[in-house]
Amino acid sequence: MKMRSVLASAILAIATAAVLFLGSEAQEVKKDGHTDRISGSAGDVLEDDPVGRLKVYVYDLPAKYNTELVEKDPRCLTHMFAAEVFVHRSLLTSAVRTLDPDEADWFFTPVYTTCDLTPSGHPMPFDSPRMMRAAIRHVASRWPYWNRTEGADHFFVTPHDFGACFHFKEDQAVSRGILHVLRRATLVQTFGQSRHPCMQPAGRSITVPPYAPPQRMESRLLPPATPRSVFAYFRGLFYDAGNDPEGWRYARGARAEVWENFRSSPVFDISAERPGTYYEDMQRAVFCLCPLGWAPWSPRLVEAVVFGCVPVVVADGVVLPFHDAIPWAEAAVFVAEEDVPRLDTILTSIPPEEVVRRQRMLASPAVKRALLFQQPSQPGDAFHQILNGLARKLPHGEGVFLRPGQTVLNWTAGPPRDLKPW
Repeated sequence: MKMRSVLASAILAIATAAVLFLGSEAQEVKKDGHTDRISGSAGDVLEDDPVGRLKVYVYDLPAKYNTELVEKDPRCLTHMFAAEVFVHRSLLTSAVRTLDPDEADWFFTPVYTTCDLTPSGHPMPFDSPRMMRAAIRHVASRWPYWNRTEGADHFFVTPHDFGACFHFKEDQAVSRGILHVLRRATLVQTFGQSRHPCMQPAGRSITVPPYAPPQRMESRLLPPATPRSVFAYFRGLFYDAGNDPEGWRYARGARAEVWENFRSSPVFDISAERPGTYYEDMQRAVFCLCPLGWAPWSPRLVEAVVFGCVPVVVADGVVLPFHDAIPWAEAAVFVAEEDVPRLDTILTSIPPEEVVRRQRMLASPAVKRALLFQQPSQPGDAFHQILNGLARKLPHGEGVFLRPGQTVLNWTAGPPRDLKPW
């Protein structure tokens, strides 16, 4: 333990110096008057301008599918699933929007499937399949574009825990599967696991971050010189007694392992209580733990990046937001779920220069912008990353358009409870 503390102290000292140098509002390095870009696996895409590269037609649906739901419950604008609302709003004023559907590359159907909230503010997606099916039936009966491709040139925002399976419990989501009528569409979905039955393959879907309030986080920024005196930080549930009384299904046991192994560690600051200083505390930490919960994702990843705290991702097979644009391997630390009992050794063994390098990547304003749904939208933000993803999928392949008379549309596929009129 003494050696471990020495290592932790050494890393803290150098990491603190790095923060003092970089600051929470560090600027991108400029050379010869040009801004250096952050390169991802698909090339320089963080700053790509989607305007002029694609046109999107936004279906005008009855208000009961979208705006009426927000008026009924404004909490839809602030919870982690709010991307569906902000993508719609941003598209309505975007330069990529076209009012002529005949010239559109993509069609967007704005359905707010997470706005049916419980008193505690959690989405109840039981009505979501019926709502989505009814919206598609409306689109298919009033415009010719869905039927000519069976939705292959359409995209939807499905920000549930398990995407277009529309259920918050994984076993029930998997048994339901992706809603049949969405099988050919492109899904803009929150990050999940590769090869998961509820997640489209990476080449089909666009993986996005959950919503985290930009203005609220910006208002809580500490001075750039604030030292990072906490080594590893986490606030959140370790057990979900209500849904997992045995205590080891939740987070596949990863969070329980964190608590059992490190609740008394001198280099870990962990608790189930979230204080009013949560945002400030993250800015005082070197590492922020981002373990899976019932689903592999949460706003913690976005918060950690915004506050310059190196994310420690504990979620096997996770697919992170905009993985073809953000070099996550250079910004975050990935720890296998089975290695959680060794988490202290893993983190204290990272060379100080590696910590500094990750902090430098996190200090890039371009990386921060790419994870935020700004209102109004700004160049390079999460909305523009979605548009970039759509643009990279053009032109549509030869198999997009159905031959005359060809269709596999099946309105009756799905559980009987999903077929009632909405």
